[in-house]
Amino acid sequence: DAICNFVICNDSSLRSQPIIFNPDFFVEKLRHEKPEVFTELVVSNITRLIDLPGAELAQLMGEEDPKLPGANSTASGFFRSLISLKRKEKGVVFGSPLTEEGIAQVSQLIEYLHKNLRAEGLFRVPGNSIRQQILKDALNSGTDIDLDSGEFHSNDVATLLKMFLGELPEPLLTHKHFHAHLKIADLTLFDEKGNKTSTPDKERQIEALQLLFLILPAPNRSLLKLLLDLLYQTAKKQDKNKMSAHNLALMFAPHILWPRNVTANDLQENITKLNNGVTFMIKHSQKLFKAPVYIRECARLHYLGSRAHTSKDDLDLLTSSGSKELQPLKSQKRSRLDSCHQEETQQRTEEALKELFLHVHNMPDSAKKKKLIRQFNKHPAALTPGSDVPTSPAPRRTRSRSFSGLIKRKVLGTPVILERKSRDSTPEPVRVSKENVQLLQKCGSPAHMSQAKLKSLEGQKEGSCRRMRAHLLSKDSSSL
Repeated sequence: DAICNFVICNDSSLRSQPIIFNPDFFVEKLRHEKPEVFTELVVSNITRLIDLPGAELAQLMGEEDPKLPGANSTASGFFRSLISLKRKEKGVVFGSPLTEEGIAQVSQLIEYLHKNLRAEGLFRVPGNSIRQQILKDALNSGTDIDLDSGEFHSNDVATLLKMFLGELPEPLLTHKHFHAHLKIADLTLFDEKGNKTSTPDKERQIEALQLLFLILPAPNRSLLKLLLDLLYQTAKKQDKNKMSAHNLALMFAPHILWPRNVTANDLQENITKLNNGVTFMIKHSQKLFKAPVYIRECARLHYLGSRAHTSKDDLDLLTSSGSKELQPLKSQKRSRLDSCHQEETQQRTEEALKELFLHVHNMPDSAKKKKLIRQFNKHPAALTPGSDVPTSPAPRRTRSRSFSGLIKRKVLGTPVILERKSRDSTPEPVRVSKENVQLLQKCGSPAHMSQAKLKSLEGQKEGSCRRMRAHLLSKDSSSL
């Protein structure tokens, strides 16, 4: 059902290039083509993990203005509006809403810092204000900057990056997501009795952040990924720069998560949660920008025209209940076609085996022919040329040294003789034991042998046994 586009490349130099597969391809496709469906899918799973009342959910969906700490103060509102007016007069990068062009400019700072992560006190020690202003003006004007020339220090670049984030109209994680991040920090494990513990539930926190990052605006998500990756690499070199993940979180939490123009007093109840939340993001940044597996599956099924699922629980239910119960009508029709195809294939196989057996039977006597015949006799579908029912040779008898065993050998003949007679085109079995009759009845008797003939053969066997016994007794009496 899926439509695949294939591109034939005639350039041999490009054929050896590795193929890049994006597991979130359908997720991104659904986000761009059907944003409403995508948002509803993600938010429904967010509410499954965290408890969002009606007002907070409406704020997350953008249906209501977010109610933030300190927002009730008239003075704070006046100062926020005044600062926003001042920011409108600034350049295209600093103080402006986040755009892809602004990210392209700031990414130069991030690339430079990746090469200079060993500077002690990075992001904590301020740089030179004059050099920072020169660099800021260059970024606002869009001129090319050579950061590797040695004119700027890594502390200048790090301070300017924090300044850029601090001058954004709203935090990088947006005001709408503020309450959701507070709820994620409260996700803890449960004990055996179902009571909450103080141990954070890291798996659910990671899953909730993955979902929350999916509904961020595209520029915010792109810059957040670049920033968290930089902070993650910085924390890995904390033995050189003395900046752990927690220290970095203290530096960046006010810029990427705190609401704008609030003081520490406004957040005194939640400031620890917010700082710990940013610390958690830095430590697990390599996992947070991958869509959960069930979101990938829902997006893929949405485009492949199959059953769509709305949550992880639905996907788990599908895998646990078995494919037979939830199989659509198309798959049932395919199974019927497959069974018919198997029957036709089996019939053709049996016909081919018949032809092959005839060919082997007409071969001259040799060791190879004997070996092939033995293999056909082991196969249940191997049919003899003159019969429609498969037959198997009589089992090889162990030689008996008793007096009765001698009589049986005299009457029935050796197994070798029986095998030679069975190969003859006009077989006339003279002596058939009761065991052989039972074996033929189990395996299926040949078409030319009836029950009456079997009875006559049994009678011949009894008569020959009586004659042999009388002959031996007369022999013994003459010797006496």
